[in-house]
Amino acid sequence: MRKARILIAVSLLAALAGQAQTGKITGRVEDPAKKPIEAFTATLVRAKDTGVVKIELTDKSGSYQFTGISKGAYMVMFTGSGYPKTFTSTVEVTDNQQLHNLGATALSPESKNMKEVTVVARKPFIEQKIDKMVVNVDAAVTNAGTTVLEVLEKSPGITVDGDGKISLKGKQQVMVMIDGKPTYLGQAELTNLLKTMPSSSIEQIEIMTNPSAKYDAAGNSGIINLKTKKNKQYGFNGSVNANYTQGKYWRTNDNINLNYRNGKLNVFANGGYSKWNSFQNLDIKRTFKDPNDPKEIEAIFEQTSRMRNLEDNYNMKLGADYYLSKKTTIGFVSTGLINPETFSSNNKSYLMDAKGITDSVVMATSNTTNKWKNGTLNLNFRHQFDSTGRELTADLDYATYSSAGNQIFETETLTPDMGTVLDEEKLRGYLPVNIDIYAAKVDYAQNLWKGKMEAGLKSSFVTTENAANYYEVKDQGESVDYGKTNMFDYKENIYAAYINYNRQFKKFGVQAGLRYEYTQMEGYQYGNPTRPDSSFNRDYGSLFPTVFISYNASKNHMWGFNVGRRIDRPAYQDLNPFLFFIDPYTYQSGNPFLKPQFSNNVELSHTFKGFLTTTLNYSHTKDFHTETFEQAKLPNGEDGYATIVRKGNIGKRDNAGIAVSAQVPVKKWWTAIVYTNWSYSKFAGTVNNESVDVEAATLLLNINNQFKFNKGWSTELSGFWRSKGAEGQILIDPLGQVSAGVAKQVMKGKGTVKMNIRDMFYTQIVEGSINFQNTAAEFRNARDSRTVTLSFTYRFGKPIKGAPQRRTGGAKDEQSRVKMGEN
Repeated sequence: MRKARILIAVSLLAALAGQAQTGKITGRVEDPAKKPIEAFTATLVRAKDTGVVKIELTDKSGSYQFTGISKGAYMVMFTGSGYPKTFTSTVEVTDNQQLHNLGATALSPESKNMKEVTVVARKPFIEQKIDKMVVNVDAAVTNAGTTVLEVLEKSPGITVDGDGKISLKGKQQVMVMIDGKPTYLGQAELTNLLKTMPSSSIEQIEIMTNPSAKYDAAGNSGIINLKTKKNKQYGFNGSVNANYTQGKYWRTNDNINLNYRNGKLNVFANGGYSKWNSFQNLDIKRTFKDPNDPKEIEAIFEQTSRMRNLEDNYNMKLGADYYLSKKTTIGFVSTGLINPETFSSNNKSYLMDAKGITDSVVMATSNTTNKWKNGTLNLNFRHQFDSTGRELTADLDYATYSSAGNQIFETETLTPDMGTVLDEEKLRGYLPVNIDIYAAKVDYAQNLWKGKMEAGLKSSFVTTENAANYYEVKDQGESVDYGKTNMFDYKENIYAAYINYNRQFKKFGVQAGLRYEYTQMEGYQYGNPTRPDSSFNRDYGSLFPTVFISYNASKNHMWGFNVGRRIDRPAYQDLNPFLFFIDPYTYQSGNPFLKPQFSNNVELSHTFKGFLTTTLNYSHTKDFHTETFEQAKLPNGEDGYATIVRKGNIGKRDNAGIAVSAQVPVKKWWTAIVYTNWSYSKFAGTVNNESVDVEAATLLLNINNQFKFNKGWSTELSGFWRSKGAEGQILIDPLGQVSAGVAKQVMKGKGTVKMNIRDMFYTQIVEGSINFQNTAAEFRNARDSRTVTLSFTYRFGKPIKGAPQRRTGGAKDEQSRVKMGEN
């Protein structure tokens, strides 16, 4: 069997090596008035059979380019509503003629008596660009009917643990953006948002491991940018998507997208509804050791938690662009979200002595109702001074979040035979949160010294009000539990400035940038009869340089090198110093002394014949912060059986890795996309006066097979596997999943029906272990991951000829740190 696997691997590498890709084809598209046409589809096709090779959209200057092209004869096909399908003349890429500039292609609108032309083209699932990897969501059949979080789980280099925490190439602290904008959410709320967003609303996922100075410096492991779908057609157009998913419980994700584009005005609106209906089974075994003799067991604690989560999600997006002139555009985008949810948990805990004999049983139930509301407003401005590339853009952003969680906890302690109640307790919690965020930024760009210079300024201001009100419920009434009740306010200002320059020197491409960020923060915890008020504040400034170098060594080899510095500031709620009650044996706490962590990142990449990319990366992180675990103290000062989870700076982390990606056209109808990443992490420092010295290597393998057949049929077989890995004090066991799907185009290409099954063997179960102080813990976390989905999409609309191009972007800010509490 081992020899067979080796033979298959050698055969695959041989197939990869046979795909020689050498050339580059460029050009631009313009209308009859010689004005550039932006966001127009340019498709590189083989001259002999018009088979699709690559697809690109023209930029604001109407330009397009295809790189890493195999030797052969090609044409470029242009398609878009309002224009007839148009082909360039044939060009041939050879060893002697690798570069082809096709110049300007003038396109004329269709005459009114022409029949409507429907062109259906599929982008590849993965596109490897010089500064990022792009995942085209709709290209994978098994993405139908899923959530954005489920799509991220199977995207190359990305892993999502059982709690929804996202890692990129083995590192957490990923900055997640939507349309280049911050989500302003902490981990729990970001997970909640991504698992309610339908994947059908996302066009692309951009993965950037080392962004340039133009982007905020936040995000130690990089940026994941979710680009939502934007209808670029003229006239009234839209699409409707409906899905039904069945696991143990049913769920749905449905949405509608509308766009009207004509003359100087473009208006767009999106709306959606989703229902999340799921379970989570968590089993934990904690072994408590004798503090004086770690080899001796003092007690054993086993806990089983059966959780149910039901959510309804209503979301909308409304926006418009108005063209004041050919060079000036103003616009706005507003979004709204309402997410009512109920969460219930039934816990049974057995407290046993060293021999495993039960001393007592604790039965605990938790019921939470919550309504999360979110609204955002963006005002944007863009002015192009001339045709030389001088441009000024500005954005004003406001975001508000509110949450009002109501919790009821009931706990009973019983004898081992569960026949007698020894003690009982009832606790009610009310946890309101209000967050307001203001941001402004301006960017300027122009061509300079045969290159391009960009510069910008940004300022953001955040205020957050958090309260945790707990009441002991007894027969005679309620009384405030001052030991758990807490109020915490936080304010933060960040001021930033950057400059970035890039230029091409024959075979070398160079980009260098410098960003400066200054942070002012202030936290205030209100006192109560059991403790006084307390506060903290901190100001600091830092420089963040970035350098990118590319070298086109030959027709077969392209090299890339980049280096940069990044920061991760603590999430707001992680600074809140008081305890939050999760269950009788688990508490969550913030840490006002938590410091930001700084990382220095280096990457070296090599692309062989345009299809096989290998990347080496290394990062060193100072003041690395992650979740830490400690035993709660009893009133007498001894260690208790409850666990406190809080973020802490454990010291330093070194991370190194190698990633290999390849997109192999095995047959005309079969494309295999292979991605593998090996990473090594070493953590060294101190937690709760205990030395931490943990190291582990993790291997991630992601394979996606796309099959295209005649008459609109396509199928997919994909999966991923991840070996054992470490994140601070936590060790995660291997896990993976296999998914499959089938799709059929119907209704003359305007409709698509898809069906898929995810995690068909039910192997995506998270298991692992944690060791801290005198406690050794093992856990198993299973959720409703094996599902079958039926999806239907219908596209409608009638184009209008000759309308101007709309701006498709807004502010490109990155920040993702609001944390409004955990279930």
